[in-house]
Amino acid sequence: MSDQPNERGPSCDPIVAEVRAVRMALFAAAGNDIHEFCRRARERQQGSGHTIADEVPESPDRPATGERSSPSSRHAG
Repeated sequence: MSDQPNERGPSCDPIVAEVRAVRMALFAAAGNDIHEFCRRARERQQGSGHTIADEVPESPDRPATGERSSPSSRHAG
């Protein structure tokens, strides 16, 4: 892989183009309604058979669920 930028631009990457085309098709199938798009995505997740994590596990540097810091305290200096 080269460190040189793609002369055609990032939008010409065939994988990116394919992902964007699929996203557009799924969104169109949901009537271009973000709420319906998300409902369908959640439905696909549930039917996938994969474990779906709703929350990130607690860690020493992350407050417990429900104990989030307020925006003002995060930026206090």
